[in-house]
Amino acid sequence: MEENELQQLNNGEPAPTKAKAESFFTKPWAVALCAIFCCVLWGSAFPCVKTGYILFDINRDHAPSLMLFAGVRFTLAGLMVIAFGSIQKKKFLTPKPRNMWRVLIVALFQTCLQYTFFYIGLAHVSGVKSSVLNGLGVFFTILFACFIFRTEKFNLIKLLGCILGFSGVVLINLGGDFSFTFSIIGEGFLIFSGLSAATASGFVKIFSKHENTTALCGYQFLIGGVVLIIIGLSFGGSINQISVGAVFLLLYLAFLSACAFTLQGYLFKYNPVSKVAVYKSTNPLFGALFSAIILGESEQLLSWFTLIAIALVCLGIFIINKFGESRALFKRK
Repeated sequence: MEENELQQLNNGEPAPTKAKAESFFTKPWAVALCAIFCCVLWGSAFPCVKTGYILFDINRDHAPSLMLFAGVRFTLAGLMVIAFGSIQKKKFLTPKPRNMWRVLIVALFQTCLQYTFFYIGLAHVSGVKSSVLNGLGVFFTILFACFIFRTEKFNLIKLLGCILGFSGVVLINLGGDFSFTFSIIGEGFLIFSGLSAATASGFVKIFSKHENTTALCGYQFLIGGVVLIIIGLSFGGSINQISVGAVFLLLYLAFLSACAFTLQGYLFKYNPVSKVAVYKSTNPLFGALFSAIILGESEQLLSWFTLIAIALVCLGIFIINKFGESRALFKRK
């Protein structure tokens, strides 16, 4: 889900700072540590969002309330990213006026549509299953990049990775008794969330050539979040309970998006994409693991079909990121 929008980062640090940053972020141990840390943050989002529904006493069957919750989170995340970018550049970070339409397009797909589908779908599906389904976003991104945005070439290795990933998703929906379970507002919305994320990733990769990626994604978080708040409130959305714990959880959700975005942005800036992206294969694993621990879904996690499904999705992502560009066996015409 939120890591597919970070393919480039073009901030203008002073030369000494840039040299120090490049020296650190190119060390193999630093790349591994930071990339896995980003995956840990994204994986923790699944149980934290579901816990937020409880702490804020949000009606999971009331879409406007779910949109309001998502909107508050990403408005805060946008402010955090903009604040970091402003401090880094030593001036207030703003996108170029001629690029505002690009910001709005990314905000539509990345924040408004993706997280509307994600928050509603997550409310009706377990955290472990949601983590596996969320892995579809990677495969959709590859397919969209190859056949719609045409920024990559398709080959047999990518085809194999997609087949493995989709097989894992089918297996998690079949369950241990092979009785297929699927609902539009549950599993269906999580799939729609992946489609929206893939569309946003394609636009970000193209638009990053024209706009600072920190400004682009920081303002799309902010604008998308505000739009979700307005829609949620307009249709009767409400947050029925506020406590200290709930506020800290909300701040953490906003922080994880802002922090993971910034950190992985540096990794992509100073390293080959494949060297960093290979670690994304751990996203479904961490999501399922945290869901089992925090939400008490260990029984589902430890079932044979769930473990095989997670392994298939992780293996598919690993193969695509590690070997996807090594041999063009099946090129798009």
